[in-house]
Amino acid sequence: MGRGGATTFAMDMQHADAIMIMGSNMAECHPIAFRWVMQAKASGAKVIHIDPRFTRTSAMANIYSPVRAGSDIVYLGALVNYILHSPRWNSEQFFREYVVNYTNAATLIHPDYQGPEDLDGLFSGFDPNTKRYNTKTWSYQTEDAQPPVALADAQTFADLVAARIPGQPKQDRTLQDPHTVLQLLKRHYARYTPEMVEQICGTPRETFLKVAEALLENSGPDKTSAICYAVGWTQHTSGVQLIRTATLVQLLLGNIGRPGGGILALRGHATIQGSTDIATLYNLHPGYLNTPSVQRQHDTLKDYIATEVTPTAFWSNFPKFIVSQLKAWYGDAATPENQFGYDWLPKITGDHSHMPMFVEMSKGTVKGMFALGQNPAVGGQHAGFQRQALAKLDWLVVRDLFETETASFWKDSPEVKSGELNGRSYGFGDWAKPNKASKRPLTQASLRCTRWLKPSSLQRIPTPLKRCWMSHLQALSTIPDPRGNPSSLYLA
Repeated sequence: MGRGGATTFAMDMQHADAIMIMGSNMAECHPIAFRWVMQAKASGAKVIHIDPRFTRTSAMANIYSPVRAGSDIVYLGALVNYILHSPRWNSEQFFREYVVNYTNAATLIHPDYQGPEDLDGLFSGFDPNTKRYNTKTWSYQTEDAQPPVALADAQTFADLVAARIPGQPKQDRTLQDPHTVLQLLKRHYARYTPEMVEQICGTPRETFLKVAEALLENSGPDKTSAICYAVGWTQHTSGVQLIRTATLVQLLLGNIGRPGGGILALRGHATIQGSTDIATLYNLHPGYLNTPSVQRQHDTLKDYIATEVTPTAFWSNFPKFIVSQLKAWYGDAATPENQFGYDWLPKITGDHSHMPMFVEMSKGTVKGMFALGQNPAVGGQHAGFQRQALAKLDWLVVRDLFETETASFWKDSPEVKSGELNGRSYGFGDWAKPNKASKRPLTQASLRCTRWLKPSSLQRIPTPLKRCWMSHLQALSTIPDPRGNPSSLYLA
């Protein structure tokens, strides 16, 4: 957690007995997913909306709880504290069995660990000179580890994983030891009371208690509650802490990994979910597997697994994930003798994320761009720089439902209006013609963003670019031309 990675999926909301939506106006911003929330409500589920604004999501909710913008972390912390001290949580056997068997609640932390309640807001290990933490005291107490196995001596991928397993963490399954995760959690969240919520969040005490009881009552051996969030959480400076605290709530209530439970991260319109599921991010393969890199120890498949594997918990299955994926891609050609085709995978050479890409674009290294479901001309940091970089492209294709600022920056951006960049005049169906008065002329293809092109005009487009356009936009070929030509393609 800590980013937009969900533990469940939208359709599963229909099985929930309670759904808490926070950091999202789900009804308006995710209406397709919201249908499953409404289906759950029709089946008797309680819908809770916690938001600074009363929106259409609030209107559909059984409980609306106002909250001051930016104070979500206090609200969630108070939910943790309320659950830990509620009579039902402490008497219902289900909750105890869940946290002992499926969480690290019983695990013992280093005896020298101290928290903010001990050190006036700091954690143990803080160095005032470097302003950094030494996290040694945050670790588990463990049994002695097995002697490590050298990489060269590992006969199987399982050996690689086993060689990296640390000593077994020590536990107190009675949960009474003061160094257990659960007891440290109780101490840390003790300050988060309904009164603090009322004071900091501006939420009436009675409303908060109503929310807490609704979640608790609708969680247990025969009921589950779900939490939905969006950028109303992730865009906070405390976004990671918000999502982790929500995870604590759901783990304490036994809602993770069960039908109708879990945490649903509501993603964006440009298949942000798909960016991780089908790997449109440069640094991830499907399933959150890191892309091989020339900058890391990824020379062979064995090196790659040894570098990337987490030897404990579910990620200890990493070798199975990568091998099964290579087999899915390369079929019978993927064999143990050729490392299942690992050498055929391209390796990244550095940071190819959004802003570094635009730096390279401004240098002229990146020649062309497909903007699919994004709007960099206004949608990111230092938008002026990004528009200047777009102007350096040899070609740009923008595919969206409407003409975005990225599609029209060449004619109406602030830089064009100020004269820093000048657009060009051009005729319908033709390549743009240069404006000799331009201080910094835009490249021809970068102007060919949003125009109706006659089929005859496609002959003048470079073949690789035309092939990409056609493959991405064939579905748009039946959209009526504003000029009455039904066979035109709308390339935007």
